[in-house]
Amino acid sequence: MKHLVLALTLLSAGASPLALADQPPLIDRNLFYGEVAIAGAQISPDGRFLSFLKPYKGTRNIWVKAADEPFSSARPMSAEASRPIRNYFWSRDSKYLLYVQDSGGDENFNVYAIDPKLPADGKTGVPPTRALTDLKGVRTQIFSVPKSKPDVLYIGLNDRDPKWHDLYELSISSGAKKLLRKNTEEIAGWQFDDTGTLRLAVRTTKAGDTETLRVDADGFKQIYSCSVLENCGAFDFDAGGKNVYLATNKGALDLTELDVMDVGSGAVTKIESDPDKRVDLRNVEISEVDHRILFTEYEDDTLRRYFKDRAFENDYHWLQSKLPGLELGFGAHSNDENIWIVTAHSDTEPGVVYVWNRPAKTLAMQYRVREDIPREALAQRRPYHYKSSDGLDIPAYLTLPKGLPAKNLPLIVFPHGGPWARDSFGYDTNAQFLANRGYAVLQPNFRASTGYGKKFLNAGNGEWGRKMQDDITWGVKSLVAAGIVDAKRVGITGGSYGGYATLAGVAFTPSVYAAAVAYVAPSNLITLLDAIPPYWEAGRKQMYTRMGDPTTAQGKTLLVAESPLTQAKAIVTPLLVVQGKNDPRVNVRESDQIVAAVRDNGRPVKYIVAPDEGHGFARPINTLAYITASEAFFAQYLGGRAQKEVPADVAAKLQEITVDPKTVSGVVSLKGALAPAAGSAGK
Repeated sequence: MKHLVLALTLLSAGASPLALADQPPLIDRNLFYGEVAIAGAQISPDGRFLSFLKPYKGTRNIWVKAADEPFSSARPMSAEASRPIRNYFWSRDSKYLLYVQDSGGDENFNVYAIDPKLPADGKTGVPPTRALTDLKGVRTQIFSVPKSKPDVLYIGLNDRDPKWHDLYELSISSGAKKLLRKNTEEIAGWQFDDTGTLRLAVRTTKAGDTETLRVDADGFKQIYSCSVLENCGAFDFDAGGKNVYLATNKGALDLTELDVMDVGSGAVTKIESDPDKRVDLRNVEISEVDHRILFTEYEDDTLRRYFKDRAFENDYHWLQSKLPGLELGFGAHSNDENIWIVTAHSDTEPGVVYVWNRPAKTLAMQYRVREDIPREALAQRRPYHYKSSDGLDIPAYLTLPKGLPAKNLPLIVFPHGGPWARDSFGYDTNAQFLANRGYAVLQPNFRASTGYGKKFLNAGNGEWGRKMQDDITWGVKSLVAAGIVDAKRVGITGGSYGGYATLAGVAFTPSVYAAAVAYVAPSNLITLLDAIPPYWEAGRKQMYTRMGDPTTAQGKTLLVAESPLTQAKAIVTPLLVVQGKNDPRVNVRESDQIVAAVRDNGRPVKYIVAPDEGHGFARPINTLAYITASEAFFAQYLGGRAQKEVPADVAAKLQEITVDPKTVSGVVSLKGALAPAAGSAGK
């Protein structure tokens, strides 16, 4: 079950250097943020091959080896030259490797296929890559990879209408596509069964409600629905295909539960909800062999699993005995589910990847994720709870720097993006990097975060920059009151909504923060909503309901008041703004506006714009440049440690993407810009 959501010197004279005696050595930032040596292992569906991601000619690409061969025998399969491949998959019959790629972060994805059996081209050194879709300004969606039609992908293309995807059947071998349905009914998603038969469609109404529709020969029949402030979704069929598994918090339910629904009648029967009555259903692992449920997952402070298949549970306990003290993640598997990719990880272990042969009871280690990071130098990341301004319990994660007493530490608050998402327990690159530099790191799951029930989610409605910001501010207050954090050395950073929260923090609570780094951050909620990509049309009403409706006077007033740009004159905190020029979600003008406003107020602001990135940087060289700048920035104002050495290519890239704020134009005025700050935060 997948959840879709909307989601980085020298000390200044006033900063207090940290005691260094007991801290672990500085870990090179490249080990955290540079290109991975190896990642993304998958077993082919026939179990014969292992694929993975590894740099080829300097860029992350797909490699393949026989499952029983050493990694030295692997061959590169793709030759992307600039933008790394981040995700890929096998066709059901193991004949093809497939991946999607956009252009410079614009999120207009095309689908590409590789036949790994073909010989390498003399010029590229890899087999030929075929574009199965090759459209400009069009976003391809993959709806289904049907088990019984291994040469078929069911895809959506929005070339006819940028708001809605028409449904096509695409042949992997030939690249031929056939239009199945012209999407004139404003369908947001299509669902197929194992046979490749279209069974269900999902539609969002004008009111923002979600409808699950049965696809009949004569049209659609609604069999389930939930309101704009509820979540519901069918995600897999049972063995007979007459019933579909459903996750829902409809009606009186607060926590999302697992149900089964009769596709014919729409009748719903509960299977399970959280036995501890604390959090939403997070995931259901379903066998692709016979569609039985293997286990369910609930994510509280940490992950809990409940097994429904006794044989799989016994095998899981065997795995635990071989990998004690580590969380186990299940990845790709063979079609017969005898061979699995298993990753063992923890808050101080980025991951060790194994091939698990289930019937043979063997576990073969393949590689360590970011192997060169010294695990012994990493800091524990632990659950941390505190009360917000109205008494609401806020679950968070706190990472304290290793080797320093938990007293009067500098703090960096790192709110997550979304905002309809959450931080989870486990290894976190940003937390570990900052802790290694001597900072305590707070990652709050503020109201509107997902996973904690409908009431907690909806408590964030209309509260951007208000109570949602209080939830962050009161985390700082809690740590200061406990003596853990020095109130004069608090910074904030984050991306997307976390970037908004960064700007809101320095605009609405300017006395709280001594430094801020805003990454792909909305500054003006009116222009943010105005720039929603066309293909997000199905979610527009839901965003309006949760944020504020700019088409109404009341909603527009709220959005203006909650926009950091409105209170830009209050920003006194030194600010670094980081942006991808091609970002389709948070347009570059969001960053332009706040940079120009802060500059015009005579306050310190620095600006980085990567011309070949979108909503979050994909190219490691760009990430390293931005991290290098933010590391020095926080050291200057908060007194943490910073790595002095900067490789020549990173230094050159940082110089290339740094923008002089004096050259920035395009400030958009906001009516009501002189209105009071957007809420109780900081009172």
